[in-house]
Amino acid sequence: MGKGVKKPFTEVIKANIGDAHAMGQRPITFFRQVLALCSYPELLEDNKFPEDAKKRARRILDACGGHSIGAYSASQGIECIRQDVACYIERRDGGIPSNPDNIYLSTGASDAIVTILKLLVCGEGRDRTGVMISIPQYPLYSAALADLGAVQISYYLDEDNCWSLNSAELGRALNEAKQRCKPRVLCIINPGNPTGQVQSRQCIEDVIRFAKEEHLFLMADEVYQDNVYAEGCKFHSFKKVLFEMGPEYSSTVEMASFHSTSKCYMGECGFRGGYMEVINMDPEVKAQLTKLVSVRLCPPVPGQALLDLVVNPPQPNEPSYTSFMKERTAVLAALAEKARLTEEIFNTVPGITCNPVQGAMYTFPRITLPQKAIDKAKADGVVPDMFYCMKLLEEEGICLVPGSGFGQREGTFHFRMTILPPTEKLKVVLQKIRDFHSRFTSEFS
Repeated sequence: MGKGVKKPFTEVIKANIGDAHAMGQRPITFFRQVLALCSYPELLEDNKFPEDAKKRARRILDACGGHSIGAYSASQGIECIRQDVACYIERRDGGIPSNPDNIYLSTGASDAIVTILKLLVCGEGRDRTGVMISIPQYPLYSAALADLGAVQISYYLDEDNCWSLNSAELGRALNEAKQRCKPRVLCIINPGNPTGQVQSRQCIEDVIRFAKEEHLFLMADEVYQDNVYAEGCKFHSFKKVLFEMGPEYSSTVEMASFHSTSKCYMGECGFRGGYMEVINMDPEVKAQLTKLVSVRLCPPVPGQALLDLVVNPPQPNEPSYTSFMKERTAVLAALAEKARLTEEIFNTVPGITCNPVQGAMYTFPRITLPQKAIDKAKADGVVPDMFYCMKLLEEEGICLVPGSGFGQREGTFHFRMTILPPTEKLKVVLQKIRDFHSRFTSEFS
């Protein structure tokens, strides 16, 4: 350390990954109080902790073997936590019932997503499972499909229309893929990663109709459900829309939806808490799913405890409610402001176009690269947007992810940047990218 080459910056700003706490977001006090009490129950005698935090901790500890979060839990997750998740889903979806038996707690949402893919991938040759994923997509999907030997079916989001999803494009992708595989699964990320769009209700209905017609299993990745910023945008859960479309859909379309403690206002990525809810799954298949999750014993119990607090936060009549709501609102308001600021500043830069960041915690702007830069990148054996991002890292100390890591239409270039740095630091980052882009353009024109 300290002996490296001198760089023209003092720190590397990691705007490449949705890791909220690493970027300076503060943990929610109530969550950490309860987790501290669960980790060290002697603190239950300490009067520094509010009564509602102690009550939550006692309830969680009572559900743990030997009253310790160091004990294994049931493979599907602690029962009272699954009940709380089911109640949360019912409240969120306006009273549509949720059964705790359909809830599986997981090691972050990623673990549940990979488990469901594992369950659904089968067949050989043209009968091999095809999985439809959006392009651009979160690379967990393409990596998991490659690992499982499944066939990736790419459908493109419409960048000119705020990254919306179009059922004609789903049809095109599906029909082309039928020559080489058996399409069985359709994955949706809403709000979107890396594209930050929030799908309209109409769009979700169209997707559900498409899934029913084509007999596809729906996977709804909804980990950013509290991250909605744009005027006129609202999060609609796939489950709620499915049930509001009536029994023709709600009793036939097979679906799994996913949520996590890692995003939204919590940002508790390191605890690896998450869940999935499965709907209309055949009982024999569900028995195999239960068997599959039992192989990994159980999800981390501290992550389960944290998830319980997320789905069952302080209520208006409890002592922690006011401070909890104040912290939650402040985090989401800051993200909304940063989403607006990012779009506004990027769109002032010639050669960068940025769609509104309607939700989630990323922006995915399109960059115009001079032909000389594209040629230079090819001569160096790297993709052009990777060349751009590496040069930005070398010159400004800002780490972004090139769009080619997520997939993009041929001939277009992008990068993904998180909106997580503190507002003042984000302004500096945006200004540096703006200056770099004009320098880069001049250098290669």
